[in-house]
Amino acid sequence: MSDDHTHVQDFFSPRAADWDSRFPDDGPAYAAAVTELGLREGDRVLDAGCGTGRALPPLRTAVGRSGVVVGADLTPAMLEAAVRAGRDGDGQLLLADVAALPLRSGSLDAVFGAGLISHLPRPADNLRELARVVRPGGVLALFHPIGRAALAARQGRRITPEDLRAEPNLRPLLAGSGWRMTSYVDEDSRFLALAVHED
Repeated sequence: MSDDHTHVQDFFSPRAADWDSRFPDDGPAYAAAVTELGLREGDRVLDAGCGTGRALPPLRTAVGRSGVVVGADLTPAMLEAAVRAGRDGDGQLLLADVAALPLRSGSLDAVFGAGLISHLPRPADNLRELARVVRPGGVLALFHPIGRAALAARQGRRITPEDLRAEPNLRPLLAGSGWRMTSYVDEDSRFLALAVHED
């Protein structure tokens, strides 16, 4: 296991059991962000870095029973928490690294990534891997239930110019990874960047 994997698992494993209870009011923000993906009945979608699977129920609602929902996470304890919460009924859970997904190229219509970007060890490469598994014209949503400033305040830090989620940094990062940013919102109540996969 790489140091990157160990770092991510060391961070999330001890937090998995009470993750949902620490952030009990995030559900509506997740549902609203999923709506903005524009998913249709029968679509195939990945929740990349799904954690406890909070996005899986609204993703399932969006694609219906004929659609495919996959939640992939690197931390077994987070997937175990998703199962305890019953969210495995809304999507297939995979213990997998978003840097090397066990999915066919072009097999998905969309990717949802909540809180994902700040945990990617090689963001450009990792975003290229997400582009690989999405069909041309498919959509990526990078989401957080609170904005950058609110998150920094919660963590007792300041936003720096190097923050990957800042629009001047994120737009070229996405463009160099096969994505074209189509919208960007950074408010106290949410962060959401949408991008389309360009072949």
